[in-house]
Amino acid sequence: MPSRTSRAPTLVVPAGRDKALARHHPWIFPGAVAQLHGEAAAGDTVVVRSAAGKFLAHASWHPDAHIRARVWSFDEADTIDDAFFARRIARAAERRRALAPATDACRLVFGESDGLAGVVADRYGAVVVCQLLTAGAQRWRAPIAAALAALDGVETVLERSESDNLAREGVEARRGVLHGPERSTVTIREAAWRFEVDLAAGHKTGFYLDQRDARRAVESLAADRRVLNVFGYTGSFSVAALSGGASSVSTVDSSAPALRLAAANCSLNGFAPPPASFVTADAFSHLRRLRSGDERFGLIIVDPPKLAAHQGQVARASRAYKDANLQACHLLEDGGRLVTFSCSAAIGPELFQKIVFGAASDAGRELQIVGRLDQPSDHPVLLSFPESHYLCGLVCEAV
Repeated sequence: MPSRTSRAPTLVVPAGRDKALARHHPWIFPGAVAQLHGEAAAGDTVVVRSAAGKFLAHASWHPDAHIRARVWSFDEADTIDDAFFARRIARAAERRRALAPATDACRLVFGESDGLAGVVADRYGAVVVCQLLTAGAQRWRAPIAAALAALDGVETVLERSESDNLAREGVEARRGVLHGPERSTVTIREAAWRFEVDLAAGHKTGFYLDQRDARRAVESLAADRRVLNVFGYTGSFSVAALSGGASSVSTVDSSAPALRLAAANCSLNGFAPPPASFVTADAFSHLRRLRSGDERFGLIIVDPPKLAAHQGQVARASRAYKDANLQACHLLEDGGRLVTFSCSAAIGPELFQKIVFGAASDAGRELQIVGRLDQPSDHPVLLSFPESHYLCGLVCEAV
């Protein structure tokens, strides 16, 4: 592998197109590529220089992707080798150490925000599940796996590189054991709660760690309320609501296996039907059925999966977000709370608020925003990389 500046191919940025790199934005698009001197295959390291020859960055090369290069480092003294990845991963893990007293599960590596473009790694107790989502990340699979395995207490490292974006990056989906014994499930701890995680078939790496703070918010809102958890997946919000004293919780999801795990998670935390119920159904259709039955709820949670992977899907996703929130607005009792989310980076907080406003307006309901929810500290937003902000949530009260 090329590792030293003198040996690596050189990517030249056209004059006037290096401003984003100078501000440490880590993506280089086709229009910012003037020439590539030397041979480089997908995932190889290149040195990025200005038209005047000034060093700008070390980056991974992606000749057929929409993002042609992704920065590993802006420091010319760095060598992109096994030790580089070991240092970056150890530093990322150290940043999460403060979370350890409260949970044994967190996001260890959050891509560009931790200086590791295309690398996502989530820790579930003694198991780490990683996603290597670019050719550059997959080029360095072995040292990344070794660095994750070297962290204290890690026994197993699994790969689940299965994102919808892989094809756009020209990368094949991969899954398997990178270190240690194979594991298909694990039980994690989050404060007083316990959650079983499906490592083999669960969404993403198995669990939505990014909703840790939101679960606490739901717990604080749930007392004596009838709760509807839509797109409920494996029931973490349902556990939070029941823990907060909800009078009943209905969890709705289209996946029967996910709902079986949701029921298991409720039981694991000492809650069993009633007051918990589980409905296998399309969320949009079920919301309409509830509305036709004149149902009312004191707390509704709307947390759909990512509906817009890129700008070309924003219009369609906006309609879907509006539809779900429109039905939820009809189902809210007076004084009820709506906790609603978008995890689509292409739909920012301002647009999402407009979507929810449009839904409330069409439903003839007056809603106040009484809280905002965001990514937790193990999903940091790099100021030079606003694309790392993808999760936004609103807590609205019907008045």
